[in-house]
Amino acid sequence: MKPAAFTYHRAHDVRESIELLTELGEDAKILAGGQSLAPMMNFRLARPSALVDITRVTGLDYLRHGADGLRIGALTTHRTVETASELAGFDVLPRSAHWVGHYPIRCRGTFGGSIAHADPTSEWCLLAVLLEANIVLAGPRGQRTVPATEFFHGFFATAAEPDELIVEIHFPEPARQAALTEFAQRQGDFAIVAAAVRLSSVDGQCTGGRVVLGGVDPRPLVVDISNALDGAAVTESTWDAVGELVAGQLDPPTDAHGSGAYRKQLAATLVARAFAEAAAR
Repeated sequence: MKPAAFTYHRAHDVRESIELLTELGEDAKILAGGQSLAPMMNFRLARPSALVDITRVTGLDYLRHGADGLRIGALTTHRTVETASELAGFDVLPRSAHWVGHYPIRCRGTFGGSIAHADPTSEWCLLAVLLEANIVLAGPRGQRTVPATEFFHGFFATAAEPDELIVEIHFPEPARQAALTEFAQRQGDFAIVAAAVRLSSVDGQCTGGRVVLGGVDPRPLVVDISNALDGAAVTESTWDAVGELVAGQLDPPTDAHGSGAYRKQLAATLVARAFAEAAAR
């Protein structure tokens, strides 16, 4: 299929992008990598009246790792993250990038575009919530920052206003023991269930952890594991127990890809697997 008719506009800087979004109204969409939006338009699942192409906006393609954490420009490609080195404390990002689509998608798609698209199985959305990142938005009223835990409102819905665009994702705190894993029917497909975890441990004992799941809720789901890991041994049986604890709190949907019960079973397995990987770090 082909997309419905739309007008095309190319922006050359952030200010021009905001002016175009303000002028064109809420039915306009931003075109960055286009790896999610273009297929949706071709299937007419999305019918924007106008596209604002920001691919030539300068200054939004960067990785900056310093004392204040990691800052990723909105137009940074998945492949740039995948091949990044010297990201001590944030290496869960390049290690997880291989889950993002196929190689051509990773070369063209952008980090900010994935966050803006807000697919609840998106690797970057899950990791933004897991690592408690901040989403920096620019609009006609200036810049504002929204915590990732408050940014995602549901399927393809976010806190961004129609006249705002993402300019940066800021990860303030490193997580040396973190991992993401997922299951899809074919490599490169959207995950049926994805699990991202963060672990704290000292001398073979756990001191805390965090779990975020995709594919079980309309947005990345933070699952309460409270004090389940505090003082527990760093062992396979601990990860299995936490996986079952997580699964017991879920009420996932049933669709053509699997039943709710199947998703719960997947979640338990993937959480245990992700904690084992995180512990090995």
